[in-house]
Amino acid sequence: MFASAMTAEVKEAAAEPRHVLVVDDSRAQRHMVSMQLRRWGYRVTECETALAALDLCRAQSVDIVISDWMMPGMTGLEFCREFRTLGLENYGYFVLLTSKSEKTEIADGLEAGADDFLTKPVASNELRARLRAGERMLAMQAELLAKNKVIVSTLVELQKLYDSLDRDLIEARKLQQTLIRDRVRDYGWAQVSLLLRNSGRVGGDLVGSFRVDDDRVVVYSIDVSGHGVASAMMTARLAGFLTGSSPEQNLAFHKGPDGNHTLLPPEAVVERFNRLMLEEIQAEQYFTIAFAVMDRRSGVLSLVQAGHPHPMLIRRDGRIERLGQGGMPVGLIPGAEFDRLEVRIDPGDRVLLFSDGVTECPLPSGADFGEEGLIDSLNRSGHMSGSDLLEALVWDLTQQSGSDSFPDDVSGVVLDLLPEERGKHRPVSGIAKPGERLFDW
Repeated sequence: MFASAMTAEVKEAAAEPRHVLVVDDSRAQRHMVSMQLRRWGYRVTECETALAALDLCRAQSVDIVISDWMMPGMTGLEFCREFRTLGLENYGYFVLLTSKSEKTEIADGLEAGADDFLTKPVASNELRARLRAGERMLAMQAELLAKNKVIVSTLVELQKLYDSLDRDLIEARKLQQTLIRDRVRDYGWAQVSLLLRNSGRVGGDLVGSFRVDDDRVVVYSIDVSGHGVASAMMTARLAGFLTGSSPEQNLAFHKGPDGNHTLLPPEAVVERFNRLMLEEIQAEQYFTIAFAVMDRRSGVLSLVQAGHPHPMLIRRDGRIERLGQGGMPVGLIPGAEFDRLEVRIDPGDRVLLFSDGVTECPLPSGADFGEEGLIDSLNRSGHMSGSDLLEALVWDLTQQSGSDSFPDDVSGVVLDLLPEERGKHRPVSGIAKPGERLFDW
């Protein structure tokens, strides 16, 4: 559409006769040149002086100027120089009539802005050839102007579209942030702190928690593949499957024959999500997840790590333990199985789940922040509250990377088991060995 509009504009301009201004103090010379121009179909205006010609050029558009060099008052060279300073929208092709042939004088004319020269007396065939050269230049200039108008118009439309999209993304960001409206959630015996910082307007990370009953709390950290709107839409959909306010919609719950909803083991929850991604959603995406259930009666944290970074267990005495064996992401392989890890958690201990935007944050040295950088940060901020610890982690990322704009989404969850009486629990300790269960579902 834009190309056709440009072509039509150029054709319309070409269909109109060119306006030629002839400037010469010799009336006979002006009439002779003008007569030939009219015969060839040009629209001709005559001026006796350069000053009168300048006034005319200010008032109306002129395509081609044919001016004598030697004139009283203002010379053709001075007229050409002033003509170029008018700042006209359309280019004017300027031809100087002269009896001069020295190279220095020709150079002066070119320096003043002249496009071509004709030697007096003017030969008809040479004048026609010069005009055709001027016509070609004007045609190219008209096409260039038309293209520039199309570009400007297109840029204006693109800017409108960008502004509209940007407004939509800002609103989408606000909506996505509402997925974790409560950054600190107090469950009485446990406290959960959340952090979600997108690299763009919207992102593909999701963190959250929900209460199962008086003795159990679930925390999770999800990282959807890719970036931008598609990933954000997927996180919004996944959030709907992990809502704590509606067990009927929460994939972590199973409805029994009696109508009651019971929490599934973490590995069964992740397997459900794997089937959902492959059989129902069927998107060109996958995600990693760390899904954990804390049971205060048993003092056991049951965890599944599916392609997600290794969770960190920060003991009350400051020791930091790396949890999990890795596992494969969700939504890649049908029938995939996921292993459960069980670990004893004592009052005052805390668990950190985080996305790879933390450990894979690039540093100026070319290396990543890595687990070593994470552990150093945790050693410095381990005494802080969960929310302050997460903010301190972001601060360390900013300081070491040299920027507060990260290339990937950064998110995290801190689960604090508060130092208070949890009730009776089994006499278990440490991390379960393969095949061993500290807590039966």
